[in-house]
Amino acid sequence: MRYQNWRTARPNPEGRAALEQEGVHPLVAAVLSARGLCSMEQARSFLLAGDNLLEDGRQMKDMDRAARRVQLALDRGETIAVYGDYDVDGITATCLLTEYLTGQGGQVIPYIPDRLEEGYGLNMDAVASLAARGVTLIITVDCGITAVEEVDRAGELGVDVVITDHHECKNVLPRAAAVVDPHRPDCPYPFKGLAGVGVALKLAMVLAGPEQAIPVLNAFCDLAAIGTVADVMPMVGENRTIVQRGLRALETPKRIGLSMLVQEAGMENRPLTSVSIGYALAPRINAAGRMGQAGVAVDLLLSHDPGRAARLAQELCRLNKERQAVEANIFAQCEQLLSSKPQKEAIVLADPSWHQGVVGIVASRLAEQFGCPAFMICLSGGMGKGSCRSYGGINLFAVLEGCQDLLEAFGGHELAAGFTVKQENILALTQRIRTQVALQAGRCTPPELEVDVQLDDPSILDLQGIEQLDRLEPYGTGNPRPILSLTGAQVMSRALVGNGRHLKLKLSKRGATLDTIFFSAGDCIPQIGSRVDVAFYPQINEYRGVRTVQLQLITLRQTPGRAQLERELYEKFRSGVPLSAQEARALLPVREEFVSMWRYLKRETAVHPLLEDTPAHIARGVARAAGQQELLLHTLICLDVMHERGLITLCAQADRLRISINPVQEKVDLEDSDILRRLRQLQDQP
Repeated sequence: MRYQNWRTARPNPEGRAALEQEGVHPLVAAVLSARGLCSMEQARSFLLAGDNLLEDGRQMKDMDRAARRVQLALDRGETIAVYGDYDVDGITATCLLTEYLTGQGGQVIPYIPDRLEEGYGLNMDAVASLAARGVTLIITVDCGITAVEEVDRAGELGVDVVITDHHECKNVLPRAAAVVDPHRPDCPYPFKGLAGVGVALKLAMVLAGPEQAIPVLNAFCDLAAIGTVADVMPMVGENRTIVQRGLRALETPKRIGLSMLVQEAGMENRPLTSVSIGYALAPRINAAGRMGQAGVAVDLLLSHDPGRAARLAQELCRLNKERQAVEANIFAQCEQLLSSKPQKEAIVLADPSWHQGVVGIVASRLAEQFGCPAFMICLSGGMGKGSCRSYGGINLFAVLEGCQDLLEAFGGHELAAGFTVKQENILALTQRIRTQVALQAGRCTPPELEVDVQLDDPSILDLQGIEQLDRLEPYGTGNPRPILSLTGAQVMSRALVGNGRHLKLKLSKRGATLDTIFFSAGDCIPQIGSRVDVAFYPQINEYRGVRTVQLQLITLRQTPGRAQLERELYEKFRSGVPLSAQEARALLPVREEFVSMWRYLKRETAVHPLLEDTPAHIARGVARAAGQQELLLHTLICLDVMHERGLITLCAQADRLRISINPVQEKVDLEDSDILRRLRQLQDQP
């Protein structure tokens, strides 16, 4: 099970009813009200907020210096290199700034380092090569914030550098002509969540001037949206503006390369959403960089020739299939290795045969499957190039900072990062990583699945409701894709698809039959006829022109029996976890149950003064003797109250209870019990 803990948002029946009265579909009303949007005014404000959230890029530290140096290069006719990263964010940022500067008459060379030969970021050989080609200004996009030595070398060669980046800063910034990064400690820019392509867009808008800034936004929002979604940036603030506009532009792509890629990916005549960008377009663009051919993606996005664009789109899709095959092979190797030699705290693996371009994806899958951060290292010539992915709230950038004396270089985010290490230091690095992760883990909580709505009636999962949910787009951090859950659904059929990696289930609940797909299901394969709880994204599956409702499962678990649920609620109360009023009411016994329990104990201890039995058997015995419903949690509460008030002595050993009746001289008032007072206070809470 991928998530041990599911946390469902507290429902708001009044807010949901108010939205439904305004004509909002019950499914959408349930999600909106669970997120605190309980009136049409609140809903409209949220849905339309994106168009009004734009910050002035001139507020960024060094943006004025960057714009002056770039404008000077344009005025002088200098040769400018736009130096990007090989992921989707870097590729789209490179294309955006290259196209804008070229349109302003600039002499521009787009440059993306070869992932396999050069690695991430600005490097000495590339700086020298560009200088030899007559470049006098390098503008970095989505990289450069840690390139201290490389910027110094560029200066020695007579090349100025303007850095635009969005990654975390180290203590020392490069001595560049300008360093534009909203994460600079001294940067007053109010929105810190821009992608690299977002920072590049801001530079273009500032260069264009206030009157032309919005036309520039409209011209490049498609590229900016793809890079922002692919880099998993927070979908709030001006990112929401950028992506909303980009999605509208992508409905009829004006860029020939994007149009051809949409066709080749099978997304033509389908609504493009942040989800389809993340699962269909971004992986294909990313595949070029991962397989060491980022230039293919750059050429596609900058192409004006339909025939050439069609061939490049086909090549991207071919590279993506190749990437998938290589990834699957490496993942299988790691899975087999970890099954025989499990690793705690963090997975750290190294191998000379691995493909540097795909180990980041494998690290992500390993972290998800084994529930801990994963560090994958590709070895070559005595050096290791690593990619890592987080799990459980571990800050990878902080982990690598704690290991920097063992590293040659590192950079990235809290959730994903890269590093370079000498092969001789890998053993020491492994031990240090585990120490650093363990230190953080003590302050982290296990990951919880945040569920918006637990559905009681699956009939509201219809095409109309799911279509209307798309109005909440774009999804991301701060506005996650809605997650719903169903409990106690019966498994009617199952089938493994995709070479056994994925699972298709047909579920039934309250007369409704539901088709599901569970990607990379692992060993989560329930028996036919069993009952399961599922958490899922609702979606529409289209096949040969027929559109049907499908649940994309995130995780599933066997539906616990009533006794297990009661025991879990009891333990929750005992441990002091906050309870809802409904949960408190479920725990609170009535007077008749105390009477029945006391009579049962008197009878059972009449012959053997010490009663030793399981809670379940005691609950069954009390219910049978009194003709009442069997409730395990009421049995446990009754016994705790009697023990608290001195009527009995209660001792728990493993799953058995030892109970003896105490001699009592005076009448005992159970209503004075602190346990009962707590429960009554909780049940009266709003």
